[in-house]
Amino acid sequence: MKIAVVFDTLHPDWEDADYKKEIEAKVEEAEYDVARALFAKGHDVLMVGVAEQLAPVLERLGAFQPKLVFNGCESFRGNARHEYALATVLEMHGYRYTGSSPTGLLVARNKSLTKKILTHHGIRVPAFAEFRPEEKPVRPSELRFPLIVKPLLEDASVGISQASVVEDDEDLEARVKFIHEKFHQAAIVEELIEGRELYVGLIGNATLQVLPIVELTFGEANGEHRIATYKAKWDEEYRKRKKIKNVFAKGLSDEVAAKIADTCTTAFHALWLQDYGRVDLRLTHDDEVYVLEVNPNPFLAYENEMADAAEKAGLGYNEFIQRIVDEAMARDTA
Repeated sequence: MKIAVVFDTLHPDWEDADYKKEIEAKVEEAEYDVARALFAKGHDVLMVGVAEQLAPVLERLGAFQPKLVFNGCESFRGNARHEYALATVLEMHGYRYTGSSPTGLLVARNKSLTKKILTHHGIRVPAFAEFRPEEKPVRPSELRFPLIVKPLLEDASVGISQASVVEDDEDLEARVKFIHEKFHQAAIVEELIEGRELYVGLIGNATLQVLPIVELTFGEANGEHRIATYKAKWDEEYRKRKKIKNVFAKGLSDEVAAKIADTCTTAFHALWLQDYGRVDLRLTHDDEVYVLEVNPNPFLAYENEMADAAEKAGLGYNEFIQRIVDEAMARDTA
């Protein structure tokens, strides 16, 4: 089958052949991993990098006429909040694509809107408040310290550090101001839920397969808060030093595992996700499940968290990527 892989690129002048040289040289990038899996499954693959202009993307897709577009875009023009835009363009031009619709991508990116929708569906979320730029943060009385302050529209823990946790109104005001000035967007302030940090991958549409649960474990806290900061997720040296690891969750009773699966399935459908996604949770000491975020476009690289969970469920990487293709092809696009 003809499949075009689209993704963010730092090389706007590169053609398909340039990317394929990188693939053959075993360069490690998520889009190259996806392409290698598609090649292994016998597909005819075109690599299309998305940079500043959409016209070259549409020209290449038009010439290739793919049966499916594998959407690996996480931003547009370097702005993550425009992640939904490429799915919109693909939809407007009649291309079938993998992953969530523009609605799912747009809604799930907004942490406040996500929490309102999940609450409507009976899912527990941390108590929260949203403060827009130029708005002085006046903490509602039901918001109890400690609180965590995040950018409203970022993902992958961007803007989250140990300094994000605040213990009084003075620090709260300072951190909200930092988010406004640094990220030029609203800040969301949430109750800090203490508990186990769990990540649950899902594949499917009407029927969902819940993948084995991954836990982010914290080794040496040394007085630091056990939260998924940007460094805790992406800085390998820091992770090694602090003994932070992603492991498969152990010791969950059948009842708790079933509650988690039900919560994640409900969240997936409530936020209009498609084909695959991930739900980030906190499990408290008394086994209450809180949804922190829902990610409609999780990292799909080889030997990364979602792929590892799929492998534990019996889906090797090539089969995992093919499964996403199959789900997108089977889905009703009306």
